[in-house]
Amino acid sequence: MRAAGRPVRARLRDRAAASDPGLLRLAAGLRTVGAIALAVAVLALLGSEVTVLVTGAMAAMAATFAIREKQRGPQAVTLALGLPVALASMTLAALLHEHLLAGDLFFVALIFCAVYSRRFGDRGTALGLIGFQIYFVSLFVGTTVSGLPELCGAVAVAFACSALVRFAVVPETPAGVLERLREAFRARLAQLLSAQLDLLDAGPREVDRALERVRDGTARLHDTALLIQGRLEEGTADEAVARLVQRRVADAEIAAERLGLALLAARGAERVDTLALHLPGAPVPSGGRHPVRDEATVMLRRDLGALRLLVLRPVDGAGGTGLAHLRNRLLGYRDEENLPDAAPAVQDVFRRIGETARAVLGLRIALGSAPDEADDSPATARSREELDAEDAVLDAEEEEPSPEATGLRRPTTRAAVQVAVGSALAMVGGELLSRDRWYWAVLTCWIVFLNTASTGEILVKGYRRLLGTVLGVLAGIVLAGAVGRHTWTAFALVLVFVFLMFYSAPVSYTLMSFFVTAALGLLYTLLHTYSLSVLVLRIGETALGAACGIVAAAFVLPVQTDRRTNELLATVLERLGEVTRGAVEQLSGGPPVDLIDQARDLDQALADLRAATKPLTHPVTPLRARRDTARYVVALLETCAYHARSLAATADLLPTHPAIAADPRLRRASGRIAHNIEAIAAHVTDEHAAAEIETGPSIASLLGPASPYAPRYGRVTDRVLRHLQRLDEGVAGLARPLGVPVKTPEGDGSPGRKRGTRKT
Repeated sequence: MRAAGRPVRARLRDRAAASDPGLLRLAAGLRTVGAIALAVAVLALLGSEVTVLVTGAMAAMAATFAIREKQRGPQAVTLALGLPVALASMTLAALLHEHLLAGDLFFVALIFCAVYSRRFGDRGTALGLIGFQIYFVSLFVGTTVSGLPELCGAVAVAFACSALVRFAVVPETPAGVLERLREAFRARLAQLLSAQLDLLDAGPREVDRALERVRDGTARLHDTALLIQGRLEEGTADEAVARLVQRRVADAEIAAERLGLALLAARGAERVDTLALHLPGAPVPSGGRHPVRDEATVMLRRDLGALRLLVLRPVDGAGGTGLAHLRNRLLGYRDEENLPDAAPAVQDVFRRIGETARAVLGLRIALGSAPDEADDSPATARSREELDAEDAVLDAEEEEPSPEATGLRRPTTRAAVQVAVGSALAMVGGELLSRDRWYWAVLTCWIVFLNTASTGEILVKGYRRLLGTVLGVLAGIVLAGAVGRHTWTAFALVLVFVFLMFYSAPVSYTLMSFFVTAALGLLYTLLHTYSLSVLVLRIGETALGAACGIVAAAFVLPVQTDRRTNELLATVLERLGEVTRGAVEQLSGGPPVDLIDQARDLDQALADLRAATKPLTHPVTPLRARRDTARYVVALLETCAYHARSLAATADLLPTHPAIAADPRLRRASGRIAHNIEAIAAHVTDEHAAAEIETGPSIASLLGPASPYAPRYGRVTDRVLRHLQRLDEGVAGLARPLGVPVKTPEGDGSPGRKRGTRKT
């Protein structure tokens, strides 16, 4: 039974790691619920009333989720500073309780300061959140001067319980989070390999769904790689180790993506375009709908399963003769003589399996847990030597900080002004709806501005919050009737909803709003203020607050979605140009540069653009053509980023890999790509720019031999040229959706074609 149960536990652990990378959502939910439960238990033992229990619970929640630092020391300092901020906020709320106008003016000023404090980093953000949330709690429970001492005591107990749970009950260290993120990367890589194996076997009816699973797996693996990138600096004590892990994660991600493209080609696709892996709903490439079934593909299925097993085996259990045999066989496919007799496309899949196995080995070496070298084959030993040589040439470079905007152009200042105006509107309108519960409108206005940067994002967030609130009100009606006046049952359900709120927040804002509203319905029941009219009023206040937030975003220092996406698009193009130029320069014999960091900067810029285009790609948007254009542009940029990452990874091997040599001709062949990226960026920033896209012969034809008797190029250069060719096609493909004019090749005799600029 124990032997049978262990694989089940391993599968469940892997599934949990893949669905919640680093267990960040689970830890956040448990930490918050633990702090609330402990605070309520302590206050109950002290004989506190229900109002005090609710205050302590909400203060514990605010003290827990507001802390954003990753190191334990800064977390403790912020929590210690947060207590006097919370006590001051509650005291002022009690003193201004009877002074309506003064209280409203102070609340608006507090909101402005809370948002403006985000410019001071995680600590400023946390203190601003604590100040606002505790003032809101004071309004919710009706804090007065007479009840202030007991409520301040509840706040102090809540902060102490939050500290105890954070540092003792559910501790979190950067190294621990990074370790769990690496486990998530391993689990998601295994899931992607499973999806790729399904794609290889899928019939004509299942192939579209199988390809969609490969797309999802590729995107999820990339998201996990970005999470690891964000935790490396704090999670590793040695900068060299951090950069080594960063490189190995990038290698594994690129190798897995290349393997997926090779599998599409092995199915008989006439021309595999990387856009198939990035554009949602893109069809299977022509000719690739029917699986190929022969002796070579049987071996291919076997070795894909072996590669998945190699990934799935826990790092600390990587030894063993059987696993070493699998590893040696897969790494052997990096040598041409070990490839099976098969079609060129199928042979390329075996090569990609070998490269992915090498990437897995490199990641384990970087983590200091590679299997024993005693069972190494010559191919495995050579792979180790290559990886060791690459690790020895790591060289960190400092980046100059980019200049920040000032005045009202600074995002935090602009957002603070917008939130203050929107909150003032929500305050006036909310008091017209209810003299007692107007603060719900202000809370909604505040929330829709959090983590948003454009009018479109605020509109989508307001819509989702309203939908979640309506559904939560319906649930609250049912639960309030079922719970009645059973205090501890209601508290238990509140804890469940709080956990679900934090667990679902990164996945669905609508779900989060649903759980918040359902929990509030139970809190009203505990405070004996529940009624159907109260919950209906909450819907009205929520709609009003969302509307005020949208009005403020649209008319007060507005940042239109078009402007926001264009700014981010220009940043993506700039990063794409930097990576491409740096990789080609190094592959042409130029000095080495930090390409992996540049590639990750490109990935982060692309992730920001993808988030900013969500209002344009939302299913309810009436502008269908614009939605399709935005999706197509983002998919094209993801395709270009993949090829740029691949070029960077290849260039990074140049100093140590014996099979890769610099080719000065690459610099000449890539000039058109650099020009086209700059031309598109110019049109994105200025629609009246005169730059034109250049088209012409293939990149390979531009390379040309250095002399009539020189060889054209080798296999590695051929791979570089394929990436450059796809990058050239992807960049040129951006011209049509973005309305960039295309320069007719010389000799055509027709004038350059002009197109009107279309906004993303």
